[in-house]
Order: sequence, then C-alpha cells, then structure tokens
Amino acid sequence: MNSIGENGRIRVGLAQLNSTDHKPRNLQAAEKAVRRLAGGGAELIVLPEHFDFIGADSLKAAEAEPLDSSSCLISLANLAEELGCYIHCGSFLEKDGDRIFNTGAVFDPSGRRIARYRKIHLFDVEIPGGKIYRESAVISPGGETASFSIGPFSFGMATCYDLRFPELFRRLVLGGANVILLPAAFTLQTGRDHWQVLLRARAIENLCWVVAVGQWGAAPPNHLCYGRSMVVNPWGLVVAQAADGVTSLVAEIDIDAVTRTRTEFPALDHVRDDLFDF
Repeated sequence: MNSIGENGRIRVGLAQLNSTDHKPRNLQAAEKAVRRLAGGGAELIVLPEHFDFIGADSLKAAEAEPLDSSSCLISLANLAEELGCYIHCGSFLEKDGDRIFNTGAVFDPSGRRIARYRKIHLFDVEIPGGKIYRESAVISPGGETASFSIGPFSFGMATCYDLRFPELFRRLVLGGANVILLPAAFTLQTGRDHWQVLLRARAIENLCWVVAVGQWGAAPPNHLCYGRSMVVNPWGLVVAQAADGVTSLVAEIDIDAVTRTRTEFPALDHVRDDLFDF
C-alpha cells in the first residue's frame, strides 16, 4: 500500500523547463528532470504548462494528442510507475474531436491517471510592448474544476492565466483543497511584476500552499517565459524558489502548516457564501 503523504508531509519536485517546438527533445528533457527529482526524494513531481510543445499556433493541431492515447502521457505514466511517485504533467495539447484543450493530467505511482484539468481561463491579451496573445484562436476553454488527493492533502488544479482569477482558487479551497498546483508559462513581461505578487496573494487569501512551476526562457515563435518556479506557504511566504534557467528544486510541504494557519487566522470561516456564489 502506498504511504506517500500519510505522515502529513510530502516532498514536491518542481521541474522548470524550456520547452520548444521540438517535441522529442521536450519529452527527453522532461524525463531527465523527473528522474533527477525522483532521485532527490520528490514524491510528487510537477512539470510546467505546455511541457510537450511550445510553438506556432499553426503547428498545434498536428501536435495535439487524445488524452487516452497520448504518447507523451503514456511515457509519464510509465515513469510514475517505474519511479514510484506521482507525476503532474503540467499541461499538454489534448485533442478531443475537432477541439484542442490545454490539459493537465496526474498519474499515481501505479501509472494510473487520477486527475485531468482543462484550463478554464484562456490568455487573450495584449501585454505592454504591443505583443498580442490569442490562446482561444486554437484552444477551447475547459468547463470544470479539478482536484485530487494524496493522504491528507487535497490538491486543486489551475494553469497559468487562471492565477488572475481568485474565484477559481476560492472555489477549489471551499471544496477542500489545501494545496494549489499551478503549472505555467508566464510571460517575462508580466512575470517580472505580477508572478510572485499573485502567487502570494492566492496563498494568503486561501490560507493554503501554492506550488507554481514555470517555463523559462525563449521559445518559438517569439515567446519569452519568466520561470522563477516557487513554493508559497499558507501564510504567504516564499519558502523555495528556482533560479533562472532550466533547473529543478524539491520542497517539503506539510498539512500542519495549513491547519495551524487556518486555526490562528480563521478567515475562511468568515466567507459570506450567503452573499457570494462560489
């Protein structure tokens, strides 16, 4: 019987990658990072958003794969079983009929998929400097929240731009989440000013752990990702942060920190759900 997390602690591995439009190379880099993190004691390993492919919109349809037959997910499932750990793919391009989703999937130590999350909020913005992003030009939005459990930990799932929508996080936490996992490919331009501020805010508002894993560096056609993957505790303090570059880190999170913080500062008990619909 698997005992990961049952002692109220779990070691989370964050794999900061630099994915591009070369899928085989991306998968090789992901496997290398997973093996390194598992060797360092990580029990739950999280990859960033679009671990499988970052490239031109015109190429995404051809790179998208069905959830149940995706070669990149099958590889991760096999790794999870081989290494005896949980693996969150971050996200990949999922093909479902004539639609494409930005989808996260989680595998347990037996290689079984235990969760799927399709990114709800799509990045359709013009950022400072005039660069325009239209994620919805290719990607369809998801319509359901998702979470999974390991021992006493309930992990809520979100992806990148979701970070800017606190109502999603509040709904996950009111549904039982005590940790939020956020794979991302945050832009350098917005990340410099907003990434840490938003991550700490979501942790503070919800008195929960936040584990955020980012892409880093340049990718085609003209993406530039911020990186700075980090772990934020339920009081809103950054307890671990990755350096720039392709790198990884392992941080231990504990359930007692959630219980203690929510007891000493019981803001969630004061939520007015009679006035606000979560």
